[in-house]
Amino acid sequence: MQVFINGSFYDQADAKISVFDHGLLYGDGIFEGIRLYQRCIFRLDEHLERLECSAKALMLKLPWSRAEIASAACEACRINGLVDGYIRMIVTRGCGTLGLNPNTCSDPQLIIIADKISLYPEQYYEQGLKLITAPTRRVNPAALPPMVKSLNYLNSILAKMEAVNLGYMEAVMLNDQGYIAECTGDNLFILRQGELLTPPISSGNLRGITRSAVFDIAEELGVPVREVDLTRYDVWTADECFLTGTAAEVIPVTELDARPVGEGNPGPVTARFIAAFRDRVVREGTMIE
Repeated sequence: MQVFINGSFYDQADAKISVFDHGLLYGDGIFEGIRLYQRCIFRLDEHLERLECSAKALMLKLPWSRAEIASAACEACRINGLVDGYIRMIVTRGCGTLGLNPNTCSDPQLIIIADKISLYPEQYYEQGLKLITAPTRRVNPAALPPMVKSLNYLNSILAKMEAVNLGYMEAVMLNDQGYIAECTGDNLFILRQGELLTPPISSGNLRGITRSAVFDIAEELGVPVREVDLTRYDVWTADECFLTGTAAEVIPVTELDARPVGEGNPGPVTARFIAAFRDRVVREGTMIE
């Protein structure tokens, strides 16, 4: 595999940055996860816009234009011979001295990894995921805005470990008010009485690109969608539930905290959203050729 770093490609074993990079030392950087379907990058422009917004929020100046980053992403897919895959785009603050001061850093690093990914085994898309609620709470939005997709994922990693150690693939994370924020890396939707509900960004969840696509699909399917504070009780008593994310795509949920969601099987409306999402990923993609 060839990895892009600042304008050049390197063999996987030779793809390196400095140990003094503040992205490594302090998690000072941002990233995007992007999907490639049939040589088409799904919603590339939206991902790049979110990358730019994350950089601006962190006062991290990007020395590359959006067109240059897009071109590098396409080339990374081509040089690795990908038809379907996953693009991890990383920007670090760059090399600096020990200490938190970002003004000691120079030369931000742009790293693009284009490879394959399978977040959940295929059986879970057919049978649904079983979730638990993690004891670890989501970081308060006032401390770190959830719109910033930063390199610091320790909050989610702790919750993921809590789930995995108990035999679960994923966990729901609550905010400090007890409302659902999201899962460790996916947005959450429930269906109740014909209406699609999802937590607002103010609850502490990421403004997901796949989440946005689901809003568009809901309009196409004539399913009302609304952002509203949700509790665990709302999921326990929902008719259906599913998660969304770049790596996860759209995946059904059949249980939370040992309580079946709906009938305990993936619901028919969820199936419609999965089918509609898979239908549009190429239509809304940017060809890498």
